[in-house]
Amino acid sequence: MASLTEYIENVQENRRERFDGIMALIGRMYPKAELSMKYRMPTWELDDGWIALANQKQYISVYTCGEVHLAAFKALHPEVKTGKGCINIRNKDAFSLDDLAIVVSSGMENRL
Repeated sequence: MASLTEYIENVQENRRERFDGIMALIGRMYPKAELSMKYRMPTWELDDGWIALANQKQYISVYTCGEVHLAAFKALHPEVKTGKGCINIRNKDAFSLDDLAIVVSSGMENRL
């Protein structure tokens, strides 16, 4: 299993800025969250909530505790591909990190 440092170093250059921006956003919003490689990807945990960030072959994925945490983001950005509990961010997807902050706070605070 890759260490956190190795994982981050392997993020493709054309996604690095966005990946680093999402990591920084989560870190700023939840500085007391525990950061680990629990799911073989950077994962932040705080109490009952968690957010994970994955570097996939074609996109960056943001994983949450469930689909309910994505609702507000999906309403703002229906063109961005989502799954049951994740957002798959492609290079062409344009949105503000502030919009992603809604997902982060919902997932980390495990708001249902």
